Amino acid sequence: MEGATSFPLLRSIFVIETSSCKHMTTVHYQDLGLIDYQQCWDYQEVLFKGTIDRKISNRKVDPEAAVTTESYLLFLEHPHVYTLGKSGDPKNLLADEEKLKAIQASYYPINRGGDITYHGPGQLVGYPILDLDHFFTDIHRYLRELEEAVILTLAEYGIEAGRYPGYTGVWLDAETEQARKICAMGVRCSRWVTMHGFAFNVNTDLNYFKHIVPCGIDDKDVTSIERELGRKVPMQEVKDKMKHHLCALFSMELVPQEPLFSEA
Repeated sequence: MEGATSFPLLRSIFVIETSSCKHMTTVHYQDLGLIDYQQCWDYQEVLFKGTIDRKISNRKVDPEAAVTTESYLLFLEHPHVYTLGKSGDPKNLLADEEKLKAIQASYYPINRGGDITYHGPGQLVGYPILDLDHFFTDIHRYLRELEEAVILTLAEYGIEAGRYPGYTGVWLDAETEQARKICAMGVRCSRWVTMHGFAFNVNTDLNYFKHIVPCGIDDKDVTSIERELGRKVPMQEVKDKMKHHLCALFSMELVPQEPLFSEA
């Protein structure tokens, strides 16, 4: 899930800017639990399109009549699935159809940036559907802020993480022979509205990464909080820490909301 240049020196600048901002943007927070990839992708598209359509409608009316666009943060886990970004190479999926059935995994070519990655139980997936006009209109900064939230969360567990120049995502021991990725990212942005997001390995079964070339990088390892600490950590605990850091970095206020779709 690569494709954006890294800017590691911007970390302290971003924290200062966002922490000093007094305006807090309301963002609807939805915890979708364990949800099928296609169902969640369809749901993302509905929220994404709704926000874009409202932006377009607002441009056709007087400013006083404009309706504020909505932003959302979705936290969830997926059943075993591999997704390939629009700039990815299908050859980076090493499992054929028979193997996918054997490991009970599905596969989707999708419309985010980047290459191939894995989602599954024990991995915290975050899909921010944000109208960046309410935050900042800079997609590179947006990615860096997502990375920063993960870096700060890992620091609370005593895990030192950072960025790998030339790649998106969060790494441990970057630029060494022991470099390993703990969080992948891939986003889509249109009219400054985002979708897709990050995949943070918490208690993830890392064996599933053996069936792909993760993010198209064939000479680097992947890891998880569980692997680094030698123990599982509570997923809710990680969610709470991530929400805290995202709120601070983006100057957002999260308002819990039930999913806007039927379980039927």
